[in-house]
Amino acid sequence: MAAEFDTVLVVDFGAQYAQLIARRVREAHVYSEIVPHSSTAAEMRRRSPKGIVLSGGPNSVYADEAPQVDPALYELGIPVLGICYGAQLLVQQLGGEVRRTGSGEYGRTELRADPHSILLSQWPESTGVWMSHADSIVAAPPGARTIASTADVAVAAFESVARGLYGVQFHPEVVHTPRGQELLKRFLFDICACRPTWTHTSVIEAAIDEVRATVGDRRVLCALSGGVDSAVTAALVHKAVGDQLSCVFVDTGLMRAGEAEQVEETFRRQFGVDLHHVKAADRFFAALRGVVDPEQKRKIVGELFIRIFEEVAAGLPGVAYLAQGTLYPDVIESGTAAAATIKSHHNVGGLPEDMALGLVEPLRLLFKDEVRAVGEELGLPEEIVWRQPFPGPGLAVRIVGAVTPERAAILRAADAIVLDEVRRAGLVRELWQSFAVLPAVRAVGVMGDERTYDYPIVVRAVTSDDAMTADWARLPYELLERLSSRIINEVDGVNRVTYDITSKPPGTIEWE
Repeated sequence: MAAEFDTVLVVDFGAQYAQLIARRVREAHVYSEIVPHSSTAAEMRRRSPKGIVLSGGPNSVYADEAPQVDPALYELGIPVLGICYGAQLLVQQLGGEVRRTGSGEYGRTELRADPHSILLSQWPESTGVWMSHADSIVAAPPGARTIASTADVAVAAFESVARGLYGVQFHPEVVHTPRGQELLKRFLFDICACRPTWTHTSVIEAAIDEVRATVGDRRVLCALSGGVDSAVTAALVHKAVGDQLSCVFVDTGLMRAGEAEQVEETFRRQFGVDLHHVKAADRFFAALRGVVDPEQKRKIVGELFIRIFEEVAAGLPGVAYLAQGTLYPDVIESGTAAAATIKSHHNVGGLPEDMALGLVEPLRLLFKDEVRAVGEELGLPEEIVWRQPFPGPGLAVRIVGAVTPERAAILRAADAIVLDEVRRAGLVRELWQSFAVLPAVRAVGVMGDERTYDYPIVVRAVTSDDAMTADWARLPYELLERLSSRIINEVDGVNRVTYDITSKPPGTIEWE
């Protein structure tokens, strides 16, 4: 699918910078792809990019084992934009100077720009930008000229138009740099000559063509959970191959309250999908018995899902493929050459190597906000498109410790209260996720003048655009009070409720 669009490569130097840059490029309707800094210039050239962006990163260019990039990249004749660390590395590798001056810049900084430059064309002479650096560029590379400075940094931006090399010390990808998207568009359209063809309609058309080319006349089985990712996958694949598609909903016993009934109502009765409902709670609880390591949980759940899909497929003649709602962040977080493993997603790092079915993953290149937009374009109902994400392993990774039917039942009841109260407060669209977590520990409490020794429930609510970064939601105290009161009074086995105020990073959205 990516081959049909002009491509910009974002070279990843760590943290979350590359993912955010990639999203900003796509918001300009240009396809972007994240590649590891270890990629050679020849490997990047084979992808035929129209431009290359060197991301920021948490390191100093002078640190031991600081990430580098193949210097031959600068000789490809492809425009390069370095951002923060990426700009410093470009300067260092091409003969400029970067050093620790003692005047690092953090937060909003006033920038003096040259409005007659190519990159900062028509910028005001003074504007605010977002900085986050300790090292500073003190001399641009030979042949490049300085096009912006600040009170503390002589070279805040530079360009070498003849060589197609550009660098900025600030972060145009963050919303705190008001003209940042304007800068990225200038690079994409005026410098790289990209075409803005990465639209929801074109993505759908390309995905359908790719599914048809892959599947041919064979049957496809779709792993359907009822969430937005699998629902959009099912809609796309159905649009591509029609009645060659069958869907499977596996009831693991680790789903949200009412999940199975909602899936049946929506996909079998309303949409007429060929749906196979497999009740497998006993198998999942048996496989997870005594397992506390979250990575092991994910791999167990992932493999058992596949084995069940294979069993269903064996009873359906001609099934050769499994369609699933893998997203780009799933791939990145599960560990690639460009990113360390944060957690294995059950549909990526949890897949067994000896699968009997081929994979169809039409959303594999998309971020979550792009998936929602595609879902709306396909005509899926709002309650599905805007449903909050739910982990594939379900409540197994929201029980911190061993998974048991009793703990799953307690957590399911508490989680239903969280979702109900968030819905009543009108906050569903404002929150990326809101849910309950059950740590498998006991806490002392007093209820009815008697001592209790029951579970705590942790309430988690975050805001985010794509789940790559997230901030804890500032829920009203009145809502938190209702949540606590209802959970303690309505859920047997719980005597304490807490609220998680950790952002991502350093935490993750899910606890496991």
